[in-house]
Amino acid sequence: MTQATDTVLADDWIEVTVHRKHPAAQNIAYLELRRPDGGELPPFEAGAHIDLALPGDIVRQYSLCNDPAQRDRYALGVLLEASGRGGSRAVHEQVCEGDVLRIGRPRNLFPLVEGRHAILLAGGIGVTPILAMAETLNREDRSFELHYCGRSADRMAFRDRITDAPYAVRSRFYTDDAPPLERFDAEGVLPTADPGVHAYVCGPAGFIDHVVGTLRAKGWRDDNIHFESFSAPAPVVDGAAFEIQLGIDGPLVAVQPDQSVAQALIAAGVDVPLSCEQGICGTCAMRVLDGTPDHHDMYFTEAEKAANDQFTPCCSRSLSPRLVVDVPR
Repeated sequence: MTQATDTVLADDWIEVTVHRKHPAAQNIAYLELRRPDGGELPPFEAGAHIDLALPGDIVRQYSLCNDPAQRDRYALGVLLEASGRGGSRAVHEQVCEGDVLRIGRPRNLFPLVEGRHAILLAGGIGVTPILAMAETLNREDRSFELHYCGRSADRMAFRDRITDAPYAVRSRFYTDDAPPLERFDAEGVLPTADPGVHAYVCGPAGFIDHVVGTLRAKGWRDDNIHFESFSAPAPVVDGAAFEIQLGIDGPLVAVQPDQSVAQALIAAGVDVPLSCEQGICGTCAMRVLDGTPDHHDMYFTEAEKAANDQFTPCCSRSLSPRLVVDVPR
């Protein structure tokens, strides 16, 4: 992995001050970001996230967890990831109240949709976008219920906020260390399919897989199941090398089986803007002129992937021997 990949920042980043920082739960830090002049920040909708530029030339993505009606702040909950790539450690150990940081404008890959009823399901730190959804649904007087699962009560961020909220009566908590009958039972909690009901799931991959699998077994259509994961699945490496061509008549760059396209291009001197390097943020997305990408991202919709006219070089590969991409030279 190149060490310079996280240094490229967008032209329209916004300066913010760390107005508040404090523990939200065990190994979870709460950050409240505001503009230095006290003005309004760009609007966002429930489910949105921002890019956060951190010390060490690191850029990471974090969901916004405050009520979108609060235009003067962005609130984040950041879990310290022991096996992470340094972003969460920078938040916990280097970021302090009063620091000035840079953020990207909010982007939303996990939006609320219209429906008769919403079932919100959070696992661990996945509660952050779910909280913004609960605030929005409550403010708009829409029908919903909230199910929040965690290892133990001391690891559940924002639990007090939920119990003190007007929607506390619609919320239930589950912990792995509770007696068996009080633990989360997806089969018992989740209803059979109803076209007017939508489920929103966020948390670790195992939690999402379990909930989504249960919903599908109960007859739910994928159109009614919405989820957001913290990382994209690992790319499938089948031992096949391929070529990237830079433009219709441009040079060729060989991509080895153990290389990402981005790594191969950077080694060849091509400037590739990277951020998450997991196919989540879309920072590195490139236009495809010819060939068939092998998509492994979580940024593009299924329809966008099927169009095969763009792909993420940080994690996606090629199904054809050559992939022609539009790269400025």
